[in-house]
Amino acid sequence: MSVSSRHPITDEEEALFRLLRQIDMASGATQRVIAEALNVSLGRLNAQLKDATAQGFIKVGNSNSSDKRQRYSYELTLKGASEKARLTDTFLARRLAEYNALHAELTGTSSRLVPANHRMQVMQNNLAPIPELYVSYDSAQKMKAEAADLTSHDLTPRQVCDLELLMNGGFNPLKGFLSEDDYNSVVDNMRLADGTLWPMPITLDVSEEFAASLEIGQDIALRDQEGVILGTMTVTDRWTPNKAHEAEKVFGADDDAHPAVNYLHNTAGKVYLGGPVTGIQQPVHYDFRGRRDTPNELRAYFRKLGWRKVVAFQTRNPLHRAHQELTFRAAKESQANLLIHPIVGMTKPGDVDHFTRVRCYEAVLDKYPQSTTTMSLLNLAMRMAGPREAVWHGLIRKNHGCTHFIVGRDHAGPGKNSAGEDFYGPYDAQDLFREHEEEIGIEMVDFKHMVYVQERAQYEPMDEIEDKDDVTILNISGTELRRRLAEGLEIPEWFSFPEVVKELRKTRPPRSQQGFTVFFTGFSGSGKSTIANALMVKLMEMGGRPVTLLDGDIVRKNLSSELGFSKEHRDLNIRRIGYVASEITKNGGIAICAPIAPYATTRRAVREDVEEFGAFIEVHVATSIEECERRDRKGLYKLAREGKIKEFTGISDPYDVPENPELRVETENVEVDNCAHQVILKLESLGLIAAQ
Repeated sequence: MSVSSRHPITDEEEALFRLLRQIDMASGATQRVIAEALNVSLGRLNAQLKDATAQGFIKVGNSNSSDKRQRYSYELTLKGASEKARLTDTFLARRLAEYNALHAELTGTSSRLVPANHRMQVMQNNLAPIPELYVSYDSAQKMKAEAADLTSHDLTPRQVCDLELLMNGGFNPLKGFLSEDDYNSVVDNMRLADGTLWPMPITLDVSEEFAASLEIGQDIALRDQEGVILGTMTVTDRWTPNKAHEAEKVFGADDDAHPAVNYLHNTAGKVYLGGPVTGIQQPVHYDFRGRRDTPNELRAYFRKLGWRKVVAFQTRNPLHRAHQELTFRAAKESQANLLIHPIVGMTKPGDVDHFTRVRCYEAVLDKYPQSTTTMSLLNLAMRMAGPREAVWHGLIRKNHGCTHFIVGRDHAGPGKNSAGEDFYGPYDAQDLFREHEEEIGIEMVDFKHMVYVQERAQYEPMDEIEDKDDVTILNISGTELRRRLAEGLEIPEWFSFPEVVKELRKTRPPRSQQGFTVFFTGFSGSGKSTIANALMVKLMEMGGRPVTLLDGDIVRKNLSSELGFSKEHRDLNIRRIGYVASEITKNGGIAICAPIAPYATTRRAVREDVEEFGAFIEVHVATSIEECERRDRKGLYKLAREGKIKEFTGISDPYDVPENPELRVETENVEVDNCAHQVILKLESLGLIAAQ
C-alpha cells in the first residue's frame, strides 16, 4: 500500500488545512489579507469561515482594530488547533509520497524517506525534524486564556513526564493519550490499532469521580502540580481497564513486588482517559536546564555537527569505569558518536536521586572526547518493564535522532519477584529488541559485561577473556558498592572515578551518619507507643541526631484532626506520617512512627517515600489480638464488639500482618526496656547507630 493511499486528503480537507494554518499564523489579519494569502475570492473565504466556525474550529469575535474594514477577528479554538495538527501530518505524508514517486521516476531508486509516524525497515533520516504537538506562540497565549475556563486535571509526576514526551515528539507517533482501542492493542500485541509498533500503554489515569464529571468530546486543561496549564486534551475515550490483565501482558506478572504493578494497583487512578493532546508550553525544569534537550533540539545539534551515526547510552545509575569502557567500545564498534542519555524522571524506588547522578555524570564527562561525545537528560518515567521497556527506549532514542542504542543485560529490570526470582531473564530484553530492530529503525549494540583484569590493568568483556584461569578478575556489584558506601569503606580507583565517589559520599554518607525511620505497626494496645517512647529516650541518650516521635494519637490530634477512620482516611493519615518521616530522614534526623498502619500497600508506599532518603526499619509489634483486648485500657475493643465503633482493626476491619519486617517483637511477658533494646541491637547490626 502506498503512503498516499494510507493518507488520503480531500480538496475540502486541504482547503481547511490552509485556512487553519493561515489563521494560526496571522489571526489579526483582515478577510482581504486572508483571501489573498489563500488565493481565493472573498465570497469563497466567507463560505470557508462559516463552515469552519460551524464545525467549532474557529472562533469569531469583534475586531479591536482601528481599520474600519476589519470588522471581525478570527482565532483557532482548541478543537481547531487539534484538527490543524492532524491535517499537518496527513498533508505532509501526501506530499512526501508525491516526492518519493517523483524521485523514483527520475532516479530509479527510493528516496528512503518515510513519514515519522510510520516506522518501516527503511530507517528514517535521523537529522530531519519530527512532529511536535505544540501550537505556535501566539496561539498558545490565546489558548491559555481560553483553557482557564476548562475543567482541569492536575497531573501526577508520572503524567507530567508522559505529557512532556508526547508534546515534544519523544513519544512520536502518539498524538495524545491512548484511546481504548489503541490501549487494548498495545497491551495485547505491542502495537497501536493501526499496526504501528508501540510497546507501552500511555494513558491518563484519573479517579472515578473526575471521570464521571466529564463528557465524551469535552476539552480539559492539563496542569502541573503548581497549577500551570501545559496543554489541553479532547476526551475521546473513557474506560475502566482490567489492570490485572495489563500487568500480566505488559510486565509479565500481576505481582505487587514489581514497582510498576504496585503503582498500577495502588497509586494509579481506576479510570483511563484517552484523546489527542494540544501542547501549550513545556514543563518548567529549574535544574540542569542547559542539559535538557527536546528531540528536535538534539537532532538540530547532530545536524549542526554533522553526526550521521549516534549511539545512545541509557542509564539511571552513576557512571563508573566499566561504563566508560563499555561506551567507548560501543562507539568504536559502531563507528558512531556517543550520546550519554540518562533518565532523570521517575526511576526505580531507592535509586540514587537524579541531582546526585547528574553531578556524577558531569564530574566524569571530561574523561570523554568532547568532539565525539555529548550528554542530554531525558525526563522519562520508567516502568521497569524489561523487554518491552527496551523496545520503548529504542523508539524514544530513535525519535531523539539516534541510530544505535546500547541494550544492557537485564535492561530496565525491576529486581526480584515475590518468589525471590528475577522478573526477566538476563537477555530477554536483547532478544525482544533484536526481533523488532528493523522496525524500530535503530541498531542495537549488545551490552558487554565488563570486568577488571588485574594483571593487564584494564577492563575487558567477560566473555572475551580466554585466559580466565590464569588472571585475576575483579568486579564490584551494585550491592557491594552500596555496602561500601554505607559503611564508609574504601572504593578502589580501578572500579570508579574519585570524582564520582566524592559525589556519592556527599549524598550517601556512612549509615551511622544518615537519617532513618523506625516504623512500628501492630494492633491497638499492642505496646507500640510504649516501646517507641522507650526507644526515643535511648536514642536521645546516645545523642548525635535529632529524634522525633510520630505517635498515632499525637498525629491524629495535631496533623490529621479532621480525618475519620474510614479506609481512605486511615490511608491518608499514614501517608501524612510517611511524608513527615521522609522529610526528617532526608535532613539527617531519626523519625519514630507508631501508628496501627493496618494495610500492607500503604506501609509499602511509606517505605518507598522514606527509602528515597534513608533507611526504613519496619518493626512488627506482634502482640495477639486476644492480649490486646485483655489490656484494652481505653475500652475500645469493648465498644467495637458492641458495634459502637465501626471499621475497628482486628474486629471489623482487617490487619495485614507484615510478611518480612526488619524486626518482629513479642511483648507478652516481656519488659518494655527489653523490647526497645531489641530495636537498638537491630539498628546497630544495620550500621545505623555506632556500637556503644
